[in-house]
Amino acid sequence: MRFDCDFSFCVGEGSRRLVLKSDARLVALTGPSGVGKTTALHCIAGLRQPLGGHIRIGGRALDGLAPEQRRAGVVFQDLRLFDHMSVAANLAFGARPEAGDAANLADISDMLGLGGLLDRYPANLSGGEARRVALARAILSNPDFLLLDEPMSSLDAARADRIAGLIERLRDELDIPILLVSHSDSEVARLASESVTLSASGDMTAS
Repeated sequence: MRFDCDFSFCVGEGSRRLVLKSDARLVALTGPSGVGKTTALHCIAGLRQPLGGHIRIGGRALDGLAPEQRRAGVVFQDLRLFDHMSVAANLAFGARPEAGDAANLADISDMLGLGGLLDRYPANLSGGEARRVALARAILSNPDFLLLDEPMSSLDAARADRIAGLIERLRDELDIPILLVSHSDSEVARLASESVTLSASGDMTAS
């Protein structure tokens, strides 16, 4: 099973429970702002400690593992690109040896349309370009799974559509589980075959 997660975690003064059991390639985690979607993603990435339960992705138990041991490719909402590094250096940073060779970098750059951006710095990128760089960096880490935290947020319709198209391609071409955090019904309908919705009341709905 690609996703086998059942854990609880703190959100503000209360707690939430996420139950995610699916063999879909891409599952969306949805719900309004403030219900804990990003916190749940951080628990899966190993950046936050859940209150209890288990996390298994792709048949591998992640409980107790440090973030770097989980082999997750993460695209954060704030992207976390290194401002003092060029796009090429950002892509090379953290790339695992088996994924970071020049040929593979060229392949990923071509897939995501980064060929003309490699010498630029993050301050000179548009929002859509920066998100494509963040996606490429996550892929070049040779991850066992991808965690995407609202990768189309704050983009205009045209740029959001392009990023969604790239995620569709990653979903179809990469044989790894992808968890997408989104508050957009249209994004979820386009990209995910299954979804889990968190609510402000703490209820959870799978579809």
